[in-house]
Amino acid sequence: MRSEDEKCAVKAQLSFEDNRLVQQLAGEQNSHLKIVEKQLGVRIHLRGNLFTISGDAADVELVERLLKELAELVEKGHPLYGSDIVYGIRILSENIHRRLADIFLDQVFIASNKRIITPKSVKQKEYIEAIRGYDIVFGVGPAGTGKTYLAMAMAVAAMSKDLVRRIVLVRPAVEAGEKLGFLPGDLAEKVNPYLRPLYDALHDMIDFERATNLIQRGAIEVAPLAFMRGRTLNDAFVILDEAQNTTTEQMKMFLTRLGMNSKAVITGDVTQIDLPGNKLSGLVEAIELLDGIQGIRMVFFSKSDVVRHRLVQEIIQAYERVEQRKSQSHSEMMREE
Repeated sequence: MRSEDEKCAVKAQLSFEDNRLVQQLAGEQNSHLKIVEKQLGVRIHLRGNLFTISGDAADVELVERLLKELAELVEKGHPLYGSDIVYGIRILSENIHRRLADIFLDQVFIASNKRIITPKSVKQKEYIEAIRGYDIVFGVGPAGTGKTYLAMAMAVAAMSKDLVRRIVLVRPAVEAGEKLGFLPGDLAEKVNPYLRPLYDALHDMIDFERATNLIQRGAIEVAPLAFMRGRTLNDAFVILDEAQNTTTEQMKMFLTRLGMNSKAVITGDVTQIDLPGNKLSGLVEAIELLDGIQGIRMVFFSKSDVVRHRLVQEIIQAYERVEQRKSQSHSEMMREE
């Protein structure tokens, strides 16, 4: 093993002429540089407009590339946040030749709070490009990868540009440990808690008053999957969320609702199926049946694409390790029998 001195033997220097650009790269009280140091184990010293980077050769090279890429973003008017630094490191760690501008400057939608919604990973960029270019897109992967949120942003953007006349947001109402019959109210009130995450995402993009008005006019519809039976959806952007909890029949029913000038995005996580043990997930089956059909695109996210709090990624990994141990123990028991 190399000593700490050997690891920190490499140094590089990088300077920029624009003082304001340097300030944005460094962040308030060098907060952005501290993120880089913590993530990559390097040391960054800033004096005037000169960055001095010390650390392992590969990490120093990565930081040089990161600062240059982030500088291009700043020059093109992109405000830098701490999360951008983390995502930039993640993207360049996978491929140092990636251009962050190609990803971060792909504006999907400007939310009601003036926040610009853009992809934060290579896979998210692939996902929105798929939604732009295909009529049916499957976004499959763990929680926190932005599957539903980006689909919602694309839907709202499409309606604001008059590409579709309405948005239909759908979820299966699966009883995950609770019985619908014991919940108060009529059927609509019973299933409303299942639809809450869709309302939350919607209200994050459109102010509450406007969203309520669009829902009352029928321009935006949030409904349980069962309400889709017998309908044909024309001029619509349709999102099926939590699709891993659909049955074969429900998935077939949903996919055959698509009418003229419509687009469907199906999102789900095949590791979070709440169906009874004897029921095959409609999402799992659809992935196998429909892969390769022209006009349908499958985008698969992994835990490395999680864009929530950094602990979410570690939590997913911890649960995956438990599942692997359980699977291994079960295989060993089967062999012994």
